Amino acid sequence: MRATRSHRNNRRSHHALDAARTSVCSNCKAAHKTHTVCVNCGWYNGRKVLDLTIKATKKAKKAAKGDK
Repeated sequence: MRATRSHRNNRRSHHALDAARTSVCSNCKAAHKTHTVCVNCGWYNGRKVLDLTIKATKKAKKAAKGDK
């Protein structure tokens, strides 16, 4: 038996995605996804987890090498 558009769409009514939840970083006050490291400062749960200065220098070196 064929499912009509209304029955099909009623079944799919629960398939909608929710917007990602964000929280405010306690260090730099930037918005980031919950339970993840802040991409601005590298802090998570009140402590420094990532050293973003090392990442920035690697990225700059790679960009300089690519320009040649």
